[in-house]
Amino acid sequence: MSEVDPLAALVRYEDFAEVARERLPDDVYDYYASGALSEWTLGENERAYTRWRFRRRVLVDVSAIDASCNLLGTSLSTPLLVAPTAFQCLADPEGEVATGRAVRAAGSLMVVSTLGTRTLEDVAATGVPRWFQLYIHKDRGLTRHLVERAEAAGFTAIVPTLDTPRIGIRYADQRNRFQLPPGLEVANLSAHFPDAAASGLRAFSEQFDDAIGWDDLAELCRSTTLPVVAKGVLAGADGVRAADAGCAAVIVSNHGGRQLDGDPGTLDALPEVVDEVAGRISVLVDGGVRRGTDVVKAIALGASAVLIGRPVLWALAAGGQAGVERMLRLMQEEIIDAMRQLGVADLSGIGPHVLQRTG
Repeated sequence: MSEVDPLAALVRYEDFAEVARERLPDDVYDYYASGALSEWTLGENERAYTRWRFRRRVLVDVSAIDASCNLLGTSLSTPLLVAPTAFQCLADPEGEVATGRAVRAAGSLMVVSTLGTRTLEDVAATGVPRWFQLYIHKDRGLTRHLVERAEAAGFTAIVPTLDTPRIGIRYADQRNRFQLPPGLEVANLSAHFPDAAASGLRAFSEQFDDAIGWDDLAELCRSTTLPVVAKGVLAGADGVRAADAGCAAVIVSNHGGRQLDGDPGTLDALPEVVDEVAGRISVLVDGGVRRGTDVVKAIALGASAVLIGRPVLWALAAGGQAGVERMLRLMQEEIIDAMRQLGVADLSGIGPHVLQRTG
């Protein structure tokens, strides 16, 4: 009698989250799950998707669905990417390496965090299509060194995070006095900050440069041969300034509701950024995406692609590489099914006409 795959029962975001909750220590679960202060923005990211409903069309030939796209030169099976999330070895011993292997198998792209628990070279060795998320440090020599490492390791874009002058206040982390356990380190920075793991994340973020401006972003764009994707834009005017600075794309993001409680849900912010950027550069979005229909709604409102963070962490905790691969496949299937049900055969057919705002 063949063994039953324990992952087979996991078919939706909530299933992966429940298993992760059972397996993870309380402080780790809280670190991944929590948002800033009262967590209103954390919830608003998800609620924003409920404020739109679909307007389907019928009697359309949907016998063949093409959800593929090309993003800054990388061909993807669907417009679903993996967002940068820190400290993945807290969820699984292989951490970012397991995620990289799963993302490659799913035909997707991974944005790798500066605050990884495996080095960016370790992740590069998996062969996954990859971008490097960058925190700009006060030590500009270190910042340049990180960019050069990413270039040398075959990353194809640099993703500076603009919304984190300092790590935001999260009550759960304060209560738990969260820090990395012995044996784990901030792998990309350990040679520069050997005590980073023990200092606490918010204290460590004092190393981030909270005086950066638009000229600094423009200098980053000039200093690398790779396209720069500015992460953390919520205002249309900032999207325009990022384009003016030389960015190839922006990510509409509020850091998963973890920085400023009171930020709008990212789907609510997306249309303004899309409208004001006016096609000059690509606009991506993250935050609150829990199923394939959410991805389709974001594409309809002008996003070129969508990134997910917490779903990947829960899947990693629930089943390691296999868990992440299963979760990505399920969401990709949901994207394709939503397109078929809507009566659109490819991504070019998804636009505002397939949605109606409900609140």
